[in-house]
Amino acid sequence: VQLQASGGGLVQAGGSLRLSCAASGFTFDDYAIGWFRQAPGKEREGVSCISSSENTTYYADSVKGRFTISSDNAKNTVYLQMNSLKPEDTAVYYCAAGGISLQRDEYDYWGQGTQVTVSS
Repeated sequence: VQLQASGGGLVQAGGSLRLSCAASGFTFDDYAIGWFRQAPGKEREGVSCISSSENTTYYADSVKGRFTISSDNAKNTVYLQMNSLKPEDTAVYYCAAGGISLQRDEYDYWGQGTQVTVSS
């Protein structure tokens, strides 16, 4: 099982980034894909998740209305479009495969992180 996160970078407050999570080694439809983030000195928190098979998405309150998660099943890839970014969105972002939830304990497989830095 492999999950490859990419798309992070440095952006000014108010800007946008799109993260990608490319999955391989498992049946894509069998798992939900979640995005988590971890800022220095903080716990890893759930940001958003999507289940293509259940046509379900969840968002953390802190990103609702600003972030959009989507899935391209033909490419086994999940995207996180992040708009109106704020300095407090700065973190390492991880994607994971597991159950449809924002709780990290529900996830079995994790990718490496991609750094997102939002300057004020």
